[in-house]
Amino acid sequence: MTTPPAPRILSLFALALLLPGCGALPPTGRAPDGATATLALLETSDLHANVVSYDYYKLAPEPSLGFERTATLIRQARAEFPNTLLLDNGDTIQGTALADYQALVAPVRCDETLAIYKAMNRLGVEGGGLGNHDFNYGLAYLNQVTGSRFDVAGVDPAAPRCAGPSFPLVLANIYSVKTGQPLFQPFTIIDKRISATGPDGKALQAVVKVGIIGFTPPGILEWDKRWLDGRVYAEGVRETAQKYIPQMRAQGAELVVAISHGGLDGAPYTAGMENANLYLAQVPGIDALLLGHAHEAFPNAASAAAPFNLPGVDKAKGIVHGVPTVMASLWGKHLGVIALGLKRDGQRWVVDRALTRVEARSTQLPARPAGPGATQPVNAEVRQSGGKRHVEPEPGVAELVAAEHAATMRYVQTPIGATDFAMTSYFADVGDVSAIQIVNQAQAAYLAAYVRANLPQYAQLPVLSVSAPFKSGSAGPGDYTDVKAGGIALNNAADLYLYPNSLSGVKVDGAGLKAWLEKAASRFNTIAPGKTAPQELVNAGFAGYNFDMLTSPDVRYSIDVTQPQGRRIQGLSYLGRPVQDGQEFLVATNNYRASGGGGFPGLGSRNIVLAAPDANRDVLIAHIRAAQALRRASDGAARSWRFAAVKTQGPVVFHSAPGKLDLARAAGLDNVTQLQADDGAGKGLALYGIDLSRP
Repeated sequence: MTTPPAPRILSLFALALLLPGCGALPPTGRAPDGATATLALLETSDLHANVVSYDYYKLAPEPSLGFERTATLIRQARAEFPNTLLLDNGDTIQGTALADYQALVAPVRCDETLAIYKAMNRLGVEGGGLGNHDFNYGLAYLNQVTGSRFDVAGVDPAAPRCAGPSFPLVLANIYSVKTGQPLFQPFTIIDKRISATGPDGKALQAVVKVGIIGFTPPGILEWDKRWLDGRVYAEGVRETAQKYIPQMRAQGAELVVAISHGGLDGAPYTAGMENANLYLAQVPGIDALLLGHAHEAFPNAASAAAPFNLPGVDKAKGIVHGVPTVMASLWGKHLGVIALGLKRDGQRWVVDRALTRVEARSTQLPARPAGPGATQPVNAEVRQSGGKRHVEPEPGVAELVAAEHAATMRYVQTPIGATDFAMTSYFADVGDVSAIQIVNQAQAAYLAAYVRANLPQYAQLPVLSVSAPFKSGSAGPGDYTDVKAGGIALNNAADLYLYPNSLSGVKVDGAGLKAWLEKAASRFNTIAPGKTAPQELVNAGFAGYNFDMLTSPDVRYSIDVTQPQGRRIQGLSYLGRPVQDGQEFLVATNNYRASGGGGFPGLGSRNIVLAAPDANRDVLIAHIRAAQALRRASDGAARSWRFAAVKTQGPVVFHSAPGKLDLARAAGLDNVTQLQADDGAGKGLALYGIDLSRP
């Protein structure tokens, strides 16, 4: 891959405000007591290799995402605040076809820098953490692209250091089994030059020592077990912080910023907790908390998400147990900003929380005023698209990765088959299996063939498969699987199966299968039949990728949403007979779920009978290539589940992309209607209704 000539790139990035510290004077010495300053921490999170505003799965520009648009917000923030520190929360190197291309198809050389890191280097990112998905391609790849020297099994610690980000990466709670030492440096202290105001009101230059420490979910040991087992181990977030933060203070850190790739959870703390930051915020010595992983924007005063409404959480001000906290959603859609008010007190700078403010700034801007006489200043940095306005991308970012982008586009258009029906997830929550059945068929066929060849002791057990709608609108109307009728290419397969999971097979009994489906049915709120006010069907706090479902003509069950979670699955049958508690099944799934990811009961390493070397997406691609032509009747209409019939006094509503009712009808969903083309929530989704009396 080639890079545009250096002089051209530099000219595109010549704006003085783009890079941190441009024009700053050297510090003149220690600031006097009483000096004040504002230091704005800027956070990106869950970029998932979205460098440019482009959807590789739909082969179309997508202005709602992309680091190139976050870069505009970064430049604007640097113009607003005299002092900024740009940090990244992780889940950076995986998540798009571009990422897969650079990792799996045409792996980057040791002397090449990943496209996402090239852009982050140019934008002047000053520190970063690691997310769970950064481990998806294995330790050898992570070691290479981060420019590290891991001392773990399978990685040569004496190998040359490869190209990587120009900023430090920190991760405190993942350790090498071989050495007992952290895989990355657990923390670092940045000497940040700032402009301040002395007690006499005069401007001065100073240095504040900012310590950054990183954390990632301990669950990576199970989710990526094939890469990590026996090579690394994890410690809990809270105890790790309690160990290292005193060391950071002892080494001179005046401010401590925790970069924790996780969200908030009110469950009792455990060392393996996925979203442990409610407890991390209570560890003494943390001045600011940068969150990720949950793909939400925080603060958000209007959010109904349960984690944002926990005791100790101020969702309007961005405070968790007194600690300023931000989360910058995903894909470059937001920039997190914590404007820390600082005061020099005695021997160090301290945070004045009364002068600190937190916000998550969106690349999407409000619609222009409507009506006679409405006016609004023209903003050259704003683009109108699909009724939504977004900031313009920062010039030069796309050019920086033009070669990688073009190569990815060529690759993903490789044809693999055809379909006579649209495979979409717009209505997967209410019964459309068009984007899910083909995944289940591929997984079940793979597991059945493996059992026949290698596991004769299980040859008599029924083989089932579960999958979920991986794209279910959480990021807006573009966040749905949408494979149109016609030719199927590699990009469509990636749209159908978003993640680089590997296939697993597990053995469960009938009681375990029912418990699995009960957990998946947590996707829905409890509906009160006698309530006349509108009721939301979908539980927004339960991710769509956890809504596992069967799509086999051999299995039937219903979901009664009038019952509390855990008591919803009714009439579970196999081949027309009720499933017995002790009846055994093999179920194809992915490594994340098989290892217990998502908190599903009864799953874990003891249940796994197959940990395949093949990725679920590759299994799907091979299946489509073998079938060549997909038909709705055989490949997209096997609904194993329906809602239990219930008549409600008021409307039951859900949200999806507008103008898609024809797809619901094609899937046989005659009980769905579009109520409003815009649900008013600001994401561009429509409001739909469902008649549960006609399942």
